[in-house]
Amino acid sequence: MAHSVRGHLGIEADRYDEAIRQFIPGYEDGIGRAAREVARGRPSLVLDLGAGTGALSEAVLSEEGVGALIAVDIDPEMLARARARLRRFGSRVSFECGSFDDPLPGCDAVAASLSLHHIPALGRKSALYGRIFTALGPGGVFVNADVAMSDDPARRSACYQKWAAHLVSSGIDERRAWEHFDEWAAKDTYFPVDDELAAMEGAGFRAECIWRDAPFTLLAGRKP
Repeated sequence: MAHSVRGHLGIEADRYDEAIRQFIPGYEDGIGRAAREVARGRPSLVLDLGAGTGALSEAVLSEEGVGALIAVDIDPEMLARARARLRRFGSRVSFECGSFDDPLPGCDAVAASLSLHHIPALGRKSALYGRIFTALGPGGVFVNADVAMSDDPARRSACYQKWAAHLVSSGIDERRAWEHFDEWAAKDTYFPVDDELAAMEGAGFRAECIWRDAPFTLLAGRKP
């Protein structure tokens, strides 16, 4: 699945960390909560799918009790930023340039932040959730921090209004904010929370929504 931040968001990789805070409400809080949820089980090995510049990887590796982490991303520019960012963790972190469709190694936790919305079909996403479930050991956790939208038109509209207000408060012109949504829709698919949870449960997880600052949503699934 070819993807690049330069092509999708129209920004350079070195601007991503600044831009994502303008684009996503509750970004800092969500990343911190995701990292703490991953670390609860004191995992020996964590897989970060779509690691980008390494923000979630950094937060996870900074938590007590976390062992090693593999950062996976298909965008070489973003992976280069992650390498620089995570250098201080030494041999605890390794990097793979690859896609969600590549084989997943056995691990104790899988994390993703603002990456799995690039999967356009729920069936394909369900298949990935199944492969994540298989890769995890007993008691393993899957944490996904991403955008989710309601399938109810009124709630969906209200969520987009709230999202647009965040972009405006971050210094983006309102007309440009709505243009961003149209542009992102070409490659992003935001499923309802209930559909996401059903897909995770269908893969075998005990799944729940543990935090939400709409549209940013944190879902967690635990393998029995």
